[in-house]
Amino acid sequence: PTTLPVAHEPMLLLAVTEFVANSAAFTYFTAGALRRNISSDMLPRRFPLQLRTKSMEVFSPQLQERYPDQPMELQLWARQQPLLSCHPDALHGTLLSSAEAFVVLPNATRVPAFLLNIDANVTGKPTITRNRLGGTVRLTGLVPDPELGLSSPRTRAQGLPVPQVKRLETLLKFGLWLFGVPRANSKCCPPAVP
Repeated sequence: PTTLPVAHEPMLLLAVTEFVANSAAFTYFTAGALRRNISSDMLPRRFPLQLRTKSMEVFSPQLQERYPDQPMELQLWARQQPLLSCHPDALHGTLLSSAEAFVVLPNATRVPAFLLNIDANVTGKPTITRNRLGGTVRLTGLVPDPELGLSSPRTRAQGLPVPQVKRLETLLKFGLWLFGVPRANSKCCPPAVP
């Protein structure tokens, strides 16, 4: 148990326990709120990997051969409830997630391309700037699962090859550090309006 300091003057005290944080994570996970579909038009144009089979050619040439320059879709979801732990300086979390890629055919049929399980470690720090409560997020680790995350039974049934995971992992890390984390930080701590 933690004892909050005694307030001798008007102030706001905010205490977050691991129980509260993990209860919220459990609720979001159970409700299915930790799922997201990403289509090619949702990515920034500067993102290093566009969701098209042509962009994936470096990881899986056969995908581009079979479905030349077709749009793709990425389905992200949490495999398990995120695990959060509170420390005096920050909130640490482990996200256990999966990403499955699909080729979107002209008739809107979605063909499974590959499945990648990814575990990410993040650290969040609360901040107070100009009387505004916010926070910053930092990606401290990203680990693809080489055993489980390479091809799904549906992908194997279609005869699609497993992509080259090491290259895909490097690009994914780069994309998250360059776009994902700054975007999360802009949501956590928007710039103050004068």
